[in-house]
Amino acid sequence: MNWWPFGGSSTTQDGPLPLADDIEKSARQYLDNVDSGKLVYPASKRSASDHAGDEQSICDHTRLEAFRYLLSVPRREFILLADLDQQASLLEGYLRQLPHDRTVIEFTGNTSADLAIAIIAGFNWLVQCAVQAGADPKEFLGALRNFRRVASSAQKWWTADGAKERYTEMLAAKQEPPLFLNLVWADYTRMANEIAAARVARR
Repeated sequence: MNWWPFGGSSTTQDGPLPLADDIEKSARQYLDNVDSGKLVYPASKRSASDHAGDEQSICDHTRLEAFRYLLSVPRREFILLADLDQQASLLEGYLRQLPHDRTVIEFTGNTSADLAIAIIAGFNWLVQCAVQAGADPKEFLGALRNFRRVASSAQKWWTADGAKERYTEMLAAKQEPPLFLNLVWADYTRMANEIAAARVARR
């Protein structure tokens, strides 16, 4: 399954904001469908006879469920995860945030802390979905630790001289720079893929 669900590439000449906008649009439409009773929620509980009970739909919807915590950060500040000028500071803020096991969260009013809290809550949601789907939760419990290593490497990449230039060069070469938004979405997708596969395999 491709981690980019909306067609085309996540790295276009228009920059990273199309990804943020498309995720937001898709997530809000999905949650509206859930609220209107059109879909079983969470997706990890769907049976083969349920609408959107196929593996691809479960994957797509599970990662949107995880991302909804970022959408709930006040003032749409989740889009800062795609702001080139904010990368180093937001990654540093994420690394300062202590891990937690909560999916019911309260925001602090501090942008960096709130984004970190929401990202961690999304990972915790995915671990819960893994249990619901019948997957071995032990395979998911290291997700936060692994992502901290990814974030640490990205933070060093963005604090090094010439980061913006390297970013532009990578886009031109059709490569994926370590943009914070892309890193979160890619890891959510990886976990959602495994959850969807486990759900389908255990029916």
